[in-house]
Amino acid sequence: MTVPFRAPEQVAAAIPLVRSHLQAGGLLGYPTETVYGLGSPATELGVQRLVQLKGRRPGKPFLLLVSDRAMVQRLGLVLTRAATTLADMFWPGPLTLVLAGAEDRLPDLLRGPEGGIAVRWTAHAGMARLIGALGEPLTSTSANRPGGPTAAGSTMLEQEFREAVTAGTLLVLDGGPLGNVPPSTVVDCTGPVPRLVREGAIPRAELRRRAASHAP
Repeated sequence: MTVPFRAPEQVAAAIPLVRSHLQAGGLLGYPTETVYGLGSPATELGVQRLVQLKGRRPGKPFLLLVSDRAMVQRLGLVLTRAATTLADMFWPGPLTLVLAGAEDRLPDLLRGPEGGIAVRWTAHAGMARLIGALGEPLTSTSANRPGGPTAAGSTMLEQEFREAVTAGTLLVLDGGPLGNVPPSTVVDCTGPVPRLVREGAIPRAELRRRAASHAP
């Protein structure tokens, strides 16, 4: 099933549908400020179902999308001094921070090899509103098969995951076509010194220009 997700009234109408779908064990396809993503509730079962849908190799974690910094704090994730500075400069936006903490609140399947969990406060207004209404983060991974091109719109997403859409397992939010935007920049803030994991929509030079010594 695909539902429109562009105008504010469409977002409002989609919220109860998404809530019911996720509570029933379904998965979600949706737009972000960078690329279309696939997601689930941040539970062990939800993550396992997402791994199966995407066909992703075990041990490669997904990131979390949140609707505000208060949600990060409620989850028990640790914003170091560097992480706080980077969040001040670039959130909401295409910056993913890998944070320590939340050992008793989030599944270990979300943790990377450094032991942290990747988090982004999304700048997509519809998704931020949806996540805020749900009161919980959503997992996020690019809407493609491993190694394949990222879906630039809901039609491509539906085609790639046609079986799941037809079966009703995957609910797709149609936010319209997205531009040619790189994925988010990822910075590991689990240690005393931030480390650039992936240079994406925000270049390293921009991180350093705005966050100075707190940038990787």
